[in-house]
Formats: sequence, structure tokens, C-alpha cells
Amino acid sequence: MEQKKIGFIGTGVMGTGIIQHLLALPNEIHIFNRTKKKADSLIENGAFWQDSPAHIAQTCQIIFTMVGYPKDVEELYLGKDGLLQHAQEETIFIDLTTSTPSLAVKLNQSAEELGLFILDAPVSGGDVGAKNGTLSIMAGGSEKSFSKVLPLFKTFGENIVYHGSAGSGQNTKMSNQIVIASTMIGVCESLTYAKKAGLSLDLVLKSISTGAAGSWSLSNLAPRMIDDDFAPGFYVKHFIKDLSIALEEAERMELKLPGLQLAYSLYNELSNSGYDDNGTQALIAYYG
Repeated sequence: MEQKKIGFIGTGVMGTGIIQHLLALPNEIHIFNRTKKKADSLIENGAFWQDSPAHIAQTCQIIFTMVGYPKDVEELYLGKDGLLQHAQEETIFIDLTTSTPSLAVKLNQSAEELGLFILDAPVSGGDVGAKNGTLSIMAGGSEKSFSKVLPLFKTFGENIVYHGSAGSGQNTKMSNQIVIASTMIGVCESLTYAKKAGLSLDLVLKSISTGAAGSWSLSNLAPRMIDDDFAPGFYVKHFIKDLSIALEEAERMELKLPGLQLAYSLYNELSNSGYDDNGTQALIAYYG
């Protein structure tokens, strides 16, 4: 694709991994994060630091955002010093944050009025996927804009799917998180059972991870559970946010999802026990 200046706002665990792949491109990569120190390694590797989101918007034609919560997304785009009011015409924004479908629709409408474009494109695959460039990317919004940025998606993603109009990416991510929610309970209970039975957890994992029980969580997070490694690939507090969104959307659609509700309650108990800043695999601590 034509060389453009690319912006990225949010250099957290996953954002940093994604930016590392973008830095391999001939394009200039401009970054901003609320805590500059967290971006030091990226600046050392060639990223250009900008002092505010507004400066990113004034400098770049394609801008990725990956922040914590829907309220952060709304403030970033529509706030007093928001991205939309400072952007160049025809700028394409790609929000990688897991947020609400309704906010994605609202942002899309606001952007279109200004001659701008926004894709809601949440990702899945955690820190491992970001580091290895193997993320799943679920996109909604303008199909033309999706086609334009597809080469960029391919630098850090493998399973890249366009799902339709604004909000479709976020609804797909909710489907993804619902699967993960119940799967994480299953992984934890499986390991707890095996431990109580006196089995070698490593050998159990070797047997079951490639059979019918196999899953990404089992292959990538169960080993961390066995090692009591709760370092965050994806924070408990952010997963609770995702599950909350999914529950709100399910209620709006008059759906009863008891597995999702159970996972939400367990993760809230985990949060109340001080595990907010740990990875989602810390759920194993609930089982003792």
C-alpha cells in the first residue's frame, strides 16, 4: 500500500506487540500513550513520539487506537481534545479496543459527518498473538476502508474477517469472549480435578490439549496456571469489562446465558480478592 504516516494510541501489553510489527514497515509510526515511559522501548526501536492524541490526528492518515474501556474510547474520539475534531479529512481510524457495539455505531456516524472513517476491529489472541503476529481481527464499518488497511492488518494478524456494518466487529468479539469465559472455567476445573486425583498436570495437559478438549486457552494459559504464572497477557479487569458488555448486550437481546453469568461472577470474586492486574489465567486461584 501507499506509504502513509501511521498513528497508534495505546502502548499496553498488546499494543506494544502490534506496534513492533508495524515498525517493520517502511511507513513512519507515530505513537502516544498516557504514560510515556511505557513507550520508551518503541521509541528506541524507531517510533516517533507525539505529545497528545490531537498531534497524532494532525500528523497521521491512518490511526489505530487500543485503550482500556468504552469510556476511554468515547473520550479519546469525542472529548474536548478528541481525535475527530483534529483529524485530516479521509483519515481512517481503527479502534482495536474491545468496546460496545452501540458506541462503535455512534463513532461511525460522527466520523462520517466529518468525512472520516472508523473501523471497529477488536482482536483476540492475547499477548502471545500480538507478539507473534497471529491475532484474530474482527472488523466492522466501511468495507472500502477495511480493504485499504488490510495490508496493515496482515502485519499483526492471521485470521482477519470483515463482518459488516459498524458494530459488527464488536458483536463478533462478544461472541469470542463468551466462548473464552466458559472455556476458562473448564480449564481451571480440569486442572483442579487432575491435581486432586494425584496426576502430573504436565502429562495431563500433554494428553488433552490436542484432543477434542483442545483450545487456545488450554494450550497457552494452562501451562501458566500450572507454573503459578499470573503475568498479564490480558488483564482480569479488562476481561470483566468485556463480560459486562456481553451480558448487557445479551439482556438487550433477551438472551439468557448462564455460562457467561457464572464466569462474570467468578471473575468479580477474583477481582475482589485483588487480582485485577493479573492475567485471566489467575482464575485458577479461585479453586485454591
